[in-house]
Amino acid sequence: MKITLTGIYVDDQDKALKFYTQTLGFLKKTDVSNGPYRWLTVVSPEDPNGTELILELNSNPAAKTYQKALYDQNLPAEQFEVADVRAEYERLKALGVKFTKEPMDVMPGVTIAILDDTCGNLIQIQRTPRR
Repeated sequence: MKITLTGIYVDDQDKALKFYTQTLGFLKKTDVSNGPYRWLTVVSPEDPNGTELILELNSNPAAKTYQKALYDQNLPAEQFEVADVRAEYERLKALGVKFTKEPMDVMPGVTIAILDDTCGNLIQIQRTPRR
């Protein structure tokens, strides 16, 4: 069994697509509409046939409540692996990305930072040793 799809609620799909592609560097994979519903996914440029991230509109009241609760508790909605957290922090900071947690070592070999995706979520970037 393997994970091929995961999702994150966003308050604006167009804004999310711009942030996740133009700022974070993901690639748009799928963008299909059916009436008011839009199936929008992005993938890592390092693995374009890998796991897709659905940028799902938080139009369901339960989704909005869940998303806000995570944000208000300063909990990341997703985690992304990067080669160098400090370098990625500097790159994103130069692009105007706001961070709620600057890079910090949380245990030997593990560095994290947390950013605001502008769409209602906190995202943790991390570097962990390969197992």
